[in-house]
Amino acid sequence: MKAWIAENRITDTVVKFQPGPGIEKLSLRFDIDKLQKALEDAQKYVVDMGDGFGAIPLTRRPGNAGTSGAGDASDSDLIGLYYLRPDETYEEVARDEVVDEFAFSELCPEFEGTYFETLHQELTRRFPIGRMRVLLKEPLTCNSWHRDPEPRLHIPITTNPGSLFVVNHHVTHLPADGSVYFTDTRGYHTAMNGGEHSRVHIVAALPLKD
Repeated sequence: MKAWIAENRITDTVVKFQPGPGIEKLSLRFDIDKLQKALEDAQKYVVDMGDGFGAIPLTRRPGNAGTSGAGDASDSDLIGLYYLRPDETYEEVARDEVVDEFAFSELCPEFEGTYFETLHQELTRRFPIGRMRVLLKEPLTCNSWHRDPEPRLHIPITTNPGSLFVVNHHVTHLPADGSVYFTDTRGYHTAMNGGEHSRVHIVAALPLKD
């Protein structure tokens, strides 16, 4: 124990990105100033999901009427199927409904001509993209410990040093500098905002064919 106590655990790397199993940074970058401006202009479309969690749907099923926000996006559209072990039995259970990620191929018309459209075009040119959402976490909140059916891309728009992402046993901060991060959310994971300012990420699903 003396050796453990003698170790200096204070390191500046906690505020930097640390790649690891299930979390990697892509060689792709967007203009963070333009992303933050697009977010500022889209505040009226935030859907309050409760418990310090908000969402702005950026994509929809082709031809859906209504607005991109509270108009026609159901809770299932904004959340979707996930798995967790909720209690002392440690048994895994499924929550919410299956979402056909491939169906969300159309940008919501409210964001045509914005930098969100540029981002959507660049991502879909490179990858199969499903739902694309802006996800907001208030200070001092945390997601459930769960896993999803598919991996996700994360693009932080606003963050703080207390905002961390965990996949299985690996944890890291994701700086908001326009970088794009691959997160293998098929593993158990969570996002936490332990800071005093909001954490906002664009999250794009990477749907998998059966």
